[in-house]
Amino acid sequence: MQVSIIIPTYNEKENIESLVTQLLTLPTRVHIIVVDDNSPDGTGEIAERLAVENAGRVRVIRRPGKLGLGTAYIAGFKEALAERADLVFSMDADFSHNPRYVPDIVDKINQGYDLVIGSRYMQGGGSTQTLDRKVISWGAYPITV
Repeated sequence: MQVSIIIPTYNEKENIESLVTQLLTLPTRVHIIVVDDNSPDGTGEIAERLAVENAGRVRVIRRPGKLGLGTAYIAGFKEALAERADLVFSMDADFSHNPRYVPDIVDKINQGYDLVIGSRYMQGGGSTQTLDRKVISWGAYPITV
């Protein structure tokens, strides 16, 4: 099963190398697609180096400017589908999604689940985000009725 993980980035130089390294050392083999929106802090260059060092497992899509999260995911999903991914994850570069859960999610899919969603808002969930990031995330969290 080919597992692809899409990571949109903008100014994530502090996180991208550690995140990619953690994902590549998981017991589940993953392919990483970094979609960088021309980060002025050098995130794209770090991602490119990681792609060279991990040829075939890390791919970088460099975009000319800050085009937005939604279109970054679209670009990443198009790439994953073109590479014939069987399973696609979306993951933030700021560690608000813990890489350690990837194998558990893949296991659930292998057990026959059609969809698995990880959420920091469920019982037992959590986040190491700063308070300001938590407030922004909570404000953007969809409310269902």
